[in-house]
Amino acid sequence: MSKLNLRARPQIIAITNQKGGVGKTTTAINLAAALVERGGKVLVVDSDPQGNASTGLGIFSGARGSTTYDLLLEGAPLKNVIHGTRIDGLDIVPATTDLSSADFQLVTNESRSFLLRNAVNRHSVGELGYDYVLIDCPPSLSLLTVNAMIAAHSVLIPLQSEYFALEGLSQLMLTIREIRQSANRALRIEGVLLTMYDKRNNLAQQVERDARETLGELVFEVVVPRNVRVSEAPSHALSVLQYDPTSRGSQAYRALAADLLSRHGDPKPLERVGA
Repeated sequence: MSKLNLRARPQIIAITNQKGGVGKTTTAINLAAALVERGGKVLVVDSDPQGNASTGLGIFSGARGSTTYDLLLEGAPLKNVIHGTRIDGLDIVPATTDLSSADFQLVTNESRSFLLRNAVNRHSVGELGYDYVLIDCPPSLSLLTVNAMIAAHSVLIPLQSEYFALEGLSQLMLTIREIRQSANRALRIEGVLLTMYDKRNNLAQQVERDARETLGELVFEVVVPRNVRVSEAPSHALSVLQYDPTSRGSQAYRALAADLLSRHGDPKPLERVGA
């Protein structure tokens, strides 16, 4: 496997949707694992006070030490809050419930929306050798999410294949547009990822049609199927690629990683994965 050569231009991607339960954390963990499998070095920044990405990568609450809270509110250097995981080449800045008070504590800070950008930028990330930084956002359009989008080059939006899936997406798109206009003119939408997709379900098919008609090429060709292995993997503190490398969920996240790499300079072609 050839090593990626993206470190001169590491990509920072915010994974966000204000609706909970759509697969943000699952996507952060498994996309990170798939990018590492392709030869990348990846940092996950857990920006969700629930800390599920931290738990899902085997960093349990008693072992988290320095966290995203310290990075944002205490001014800790990025290198001091990074923890290794069980996957060689995949690190994480973990989160704890302390982060839930961040919005209140930062309200008087004039730089409150730019703290993550100041801490996690192309220079600091490149110095540490990362190719990708994936920011797992909380399920809200909070100050933590705004920080993530200002720090990021792009936004990846998981969209669950169920009724009401597209409701609320307009508010997220509006927020992205406002951030482009005011704080991060280069911010773009990486894509919308359909998750928990069951091709046998007429509703899922209708959601996909509606999403592709409404959003066009913003919707990834790859869809993440509803797959029990994807659901089981976090309980073992493993990515689905470790838990069951041959599962449909693993194949889907590998295909998503291949798509991103093809966009960002890796020549390997996208592998289509059926749901």
